[in-house]
Amino acid sequence: MSTPKTAFSQTVHHVELADWLTTAAAHHDQGFVMFDWLGVEDAGRPGAAGQRHAVFLHVIDPRTREGVMLRTEIAETDALPSVAHLWKGARWHEREAAEMFGITVDGEPEHLLLPDSFEGHPLRKDFVLASRVVRPWPGALEPGEDNTSAPSRRRTAPPGVPDPSWGPRREEESTS
Repeated sequence: MSTPKTAFSQTVHHVELADWLTTAAAHHDQGFVMFDWLGVEDAGRPGAAGQRHAVFLHVIDPRTREGVMLRTEIAETDALPSVAHLWKGARWHEREAAEMFGITVDGEPEHLLLPDSFEGHPLRKDFVLASRVVRPWPGALEPGEDNTSAPSRRRTAPPGVPDPSWGPRREEESTS
């Protein structure tokens, strides 16, 4: 089991993937029987190397109302052991993680939110939103784009906006 760290009244256990199920079961046996949520932080999050997703499990001891969070990191090729046999409410969250982030969960069930024909994982940072390809970004101009001042930082595209080489483009009208 890991060494817990507490900050802002939240105890977090950083757990190796191999110890995920053992640590979860130990907390369940200690009285953390109320499931709160299971979530994923995308590998493409700011400051991350882009290789591993972070998975969080938050459970509560209803006697003391104390919550504990388990955190592990999972690579694209790894499978997350299911905790749904410990907390029934975790099944939905595991299905969402599998479908929306592409995480493999042991005993991964059928689709939850998207049709079977859907390709990709829409909550990942690298997922290209097709609607942003055919319609320009409606947001404010980036610094320096209004030609009144020098740019103060490098230009960035909002999440989901593909790079200029992606997808079909409108053909320019000929001016001959």
